Amino acid sequence: MWEFRPVAARGGVLCSVFLSLIVAPALLGAADPPDRTAGTNAGRGKTRVAIVGSRWRINGRITYPGAPAEGLLMNVRMVNSIFEDRNRPEFDAEANTDAFVARIPEYAACGVRAFTVGLQGGMPGYEGAVNSAFRPDGSLRSSYLKRAQRVIEACDRHGLVVILGCYYQRQDQILRDRRAVRAGVVNAVQWIGRQGYSNVVLEIANEFPHGGFDHEFLRSPGGQTELIRLAKQTDPGLLVSTSGIGDGKLAQDVVRASDFLLIHFNGVKVDDIPQRIRGLKQLGKPIVCNEDDKRGEPAAKAAALSVANGASWGLMLKELNQYQPFVFGGPADDPIVYAKLKELTGQRDLN
Repeated sequence: MWEFRPVAARGGVLCSVFLSLIVAPALLGAADPPDRTAGTNAGRGKTRVAIVGSRWRINGRITYPGAPAEGLLMNVRMVNSIFEDRNRPEFDAEANTDAFVARIPEYAACGVRAFTVGLQGGMPGYEGAVNSAFRPDGSLRSSYLKRAQRVIEACDRHGLVVILGCYYQRQDQILRDRRAVRAGVVNAVQWIGRQGYSNVVLEIANEFPHGGFDHEFLRSPGGQTELIRLAKQTDPGLLVSTSGIGDGKLAQDVVRASDFLLIHFNGVKVDDIPQRIRGLKQLGKPIVCNEDDKRGEPAAKAAALSVANGASWGLMLKELNQYQPFVFGGPADDPIVYAKLKELTGQRDLN
């Protein structure tokens, strides 16, 4: 049994959080002192995510019991819900986060049980943004974390999971070297632990093979495997993965190191989705697509095929939710897709 809290390894064997990992303060970089007024629920998480076998559980219960998506984690990519651009001070980052948080209940009512949120966000529709929770030495910026706290804690209140991403192409150059990249992972994991968040799972990097990463270390399966293991050493109870590029494939070293498998279907034809899923099933780990930029009927079919083949599916409406001006309209974002999510997850209208 793999659980976020209490700390446990596969098979229920208890592990020490410290696991002989001793990292000098100079490596880690000091995070800002926690702002005790930033969150209303820090350290008192109500929502607990776990994996039992290859199926997801929230608060000890299997997700979507009796529905086609039973045991899965249907999700939406909202990486820029905590976006900022230090080159554009006129952008109101707080209002942007407010707009997303206000719509969380509407997405949840359609069966969404997880959002992907990024500490370096995602492509905002233009080049040159400076958007990072990390400083050059890998330490964390409290102003950015406050927005992450608001989203994580809002999700916690609604029984939802956050897939929290660390690194994104176009932003990783902010970290000055490999040492800082490692420090950033450790600092992010320790921050999750200090906050007591039990509804968070970690994504080391978004589409790690992407040529937009400056650090070659981040682009390699070996580097990702090292960072996944570093995160697990820092907190063995945290569920950790990293996402492949949009071809729906993952390197075998990454598959073996990950607690769950994060894939993207942007470049995968709808009818090829079952084959991609079958190719990853041999280790019996949960398969989660957390990025597919199809829309309307093709996206609804992709979601249905993913579920039918035992994989969670995630919607990416990049022109709406990820590109400026960011729009968070609940199920109005794509009525066809959200209607299909309600069907697959067994949700009922409250009217």
